[in-house]
Amino acid sequence: MLRKKEGWLYVLCLTLSACGGSEKIDPSLDTRYKGTINISADESFRPVIESQVQVYESSYSGTKLNVSYKPEADCLKDLSVDSVRLIIVTKRITDAERRFIADSSKVATEQMLLAYDAVAIIVHPEQEITRFTVSDLKQILQGKFRKNLIPVFDGLKATSTVRFIVDSVLRGDTLASKTLAARSSEELIDYVSKNPDSVGFIGVSWIGNKDDAQQQSFLTKVRLAELECRGLPDQYVQPIQVNIYNGLYPLIRELVFILKENHRGLGHGFTDFMTSERGQLIFRRAYLVPGYLPFIVRPTKLRDE
Repeated sequence: MLRKKEGWLYVLCLTLSACGGSEKIDPSLDTRYKGTINISADESFRPVIESQVQVYESSYSGTKLNVSYKPEADCLKDLSVDSVRLIIVTKRITDAERRFIADSSKVATEQMLLAYDAVAIIVHPEQEITRFTVSDLKQILQGKFRKNLIPVFDGLKATSTVRFIVDSVLRGDTLASKTLAARSSEELIDYVSKNPDSVGFIGVSWIGNKDDAQQQSFLTKVRLAELECRGLPDQYVQPIQVNIYNGLYPLIRELVFILKENHRGLGHGFTDFMTSERGQLIFRRAYLVPGYLPFIVRPTKLRDE
């Protein structure tokens, strides 16, 4: 009796195998190994996303990732554009927004953490004030600080940095009318380097990587300020990885991807790569804190002289 059942099982397996073998894959669809995809990414993260794209395309020579770097709000608008399947931003969409996209575009969305980032504060090298509390920053942004310091952003409208600072520091209050907007992160750094009374708000991936030659050159033009440590009054820290990882730096934000793709295509391939060990190491080398790769903090011991 057992043998008879095994025989039927064997026939059933052959039948299923034959059906699977006759299934045809649409040759027009891209895969993780070949094809082209359009991506919108927050301009604040251009250095690290360019590194991710370079490594991925070199690993899979048949792929082409066309990335447009733009303000975060424009990236989110691109979710309604059929030609853009993947965006990389600091803001997750709500369940209601996901349902709207599913109803209007007939495609489900996925969103997932990639890494933790921070907003760095930069000042002119000759600026005597290099330590700030979050309350100080709020007063600077409102034009009420004891010294006339001018806040500068990488754009006043629709950027992730502006949105994060308004939400996290101003708590919905408006920016002072004297607040300035640069057209890019590079222009912001250049402006602060030439104007002693300016205070720049910028993603740490533009200024935190001391192993990157371009960022090293940036750090010769401006100075990285310290902020009051979260939970430890009178202690001040910079947005380095260990302080982001331990939650000590007060201006920490997430970097996430939002993907709309009905097949296991290039969008899934690239997002799988960024959340894999190789992709997470790229985030770590860019001085962000990986969302999944274990981040080990090792104590150092001073050797006796």
